[in-house]
Amino acid sequence: MSDWNKDYNGHFPGSTKVYVGEHQVPMREVALTDGNQPLRVYDTSGPLGIDPEQGLPAKRAQWIAERGDVEETERIIPLSHALTPSSLHRKTLCGTGNVTQLHYARKGIITPEMEFIATREGVSAEFVRKEVAEGRAIIPANINHPESEPMIIGRNFHVKINANIGNSAVVSSIKEEVDKLSWATLWGADTVMDLSTGKDIHDTREWIIRNSAVPIGTVPIYQALEKVKGKPEDLTWEVFKETLIEQAEQGVDYFTIHAGVLLEYIPHTAKRLTGIVSRGGSIIAKWCLAHHKENFLYTHFADICEILKKYDVAFSLGDGLRPGSIADANDEAQFGELKTLGELTKIAWEHDVQVMIEGPGHVPMHLIKENMDKIVDRLYLGNLKGASDYNALKAAGVTHVLQVAAGIKPFFPKDFKYKVI
Repeated sequence: MSDWNKDYNGHFPGSTKVYVGEHQVPMREVALTDGNQPLRVYDTSGPLGIDPEQGLPAKRAQWIAERGDVEETERIIPLSHALTPSSLHRKTLCGTGNVTQLHYARKGIITPEMEFIATREGVSAEFVRKEVAEGRAIIPANINHPESEPMIIGRNFHVKINANIGNSAVVSSIKEEVDKLSWATLWGADTVMDLSTGKDIHDTREWIIRNSAVPIGTVPIYQALEKVKGKPEDLTWEVFKETLIEQAEQGVDYFTIHAGVLLEYIPHTAKRLTGIVSRGGSIIAKWCLAHHKENFLYTHFADICEILKKYDVAFSLGDGLRPGSIADANDEAQFGELKTLGELTKIAWEHDVQVMIEGPGHVPMHLIKENMDKIVDRLYLGNLKGASDYNALKAAGVTHVLQVAAGIKPFFPKDFKYKVI
């Protein structure tokens, strides 16, 4: 009989799953011919053959408890017992202080998560700690996602790839979303974003997190919008704050937050060929114009930091004004937002909250270096999350076809730190 956790049920012929080091780090061992030694490669598949109704083992639970800086709390939004079986219910934790991996790294502490990553990446644990402490890398690892196998995103580590899943008002079930997650991680997704906008969002996300060995990201403004019946002008800080806490308590590892879409930048998009292509960016833009007020994500940014550091949720600062076609690349709106994201990054770092920045959108090859130079000069930035598609596209209607920052690495300044997601 096939053993999923040993031979991947035949999906990778000639490969065997092995576990390395003190923390039993999973790797895929590929058999080679002609007497050559097997090749070990990075493995994202997580524990395989697990019953989704039971969820994955809580690998990090003991590490989190032994640090002694968390306490159990009641969730603000309870699970539906009709949709989520008691076997998937987990205790909910909140930090008694700052519990981010960045906070530990800056205190000189090498965590078990850092040791696990060091084995995965083939570097020393001290190197991992230093890269995180200096803002060049992040470890997305919410204390309420103990099932995750620690991973790192940063320039001096393996390139990471994200997969987007999520239901809609039209199609998909909880089971289908868990299936999408399983196939995505089997084939190499390093992180997964749940972009659900349909029914039962809360319980769908619970099933995904409980069955995910990779970090899970979300765009909280999507769920907040559902709470106000799809009317951006009815969004409030209170609704958004509740959504952040709700998702942090479930175990979401990173949030895309469009805090750089300022009221003053929005008019610049009127000159564009493709306008605002980011869904989150367009939601915030509509709210700002409806109220003629500054983006509440910007004005409450320090409040957001206070929430994130209690759970170790990382920022993925959203490029809400990214260009949707190369005709709009490197314009005033894009660079205005980029400047603001740099300012927000520094605020997050003051709170020891981990940050990566999305971008640059659709940018032609000859403007990539200018984009990267401005990021380095203005931000002294740690990570850039590539939310773009084929750079050759001139006016695409879809903004997440393929992310290719790994293929344009030679254009990056040597001190630029990036991620592909």
